[in-house]
Amino acid sequence: MVRTTVRPDKPSISFDIPEKYIGKEIEVIAFEKDEAANVQRPKREIVTFDAVSIDTRGYKFNRDEANE
Repeated sequence: MVRTTVRPDKPSISFDIPEKYIGKEIEVIAFEKDEAANVQRPKREIVTFDAVSIDTRGYKFNRDEANE
């Protein structure tokens, strides 16, 4: 990976890439350093679950039956 910071003095920039990148798909991203801090991320939606209410009065767990 190559990462560098430049301060351009004209609207055009050129740079060399490493030999190992030749023939491969690469991604070049340009943004103002302060611009990345101002990007608003979407708010996460709060997920809630409603509990299922089951009447267990009088229920006895039969371990032997469960193990069969």
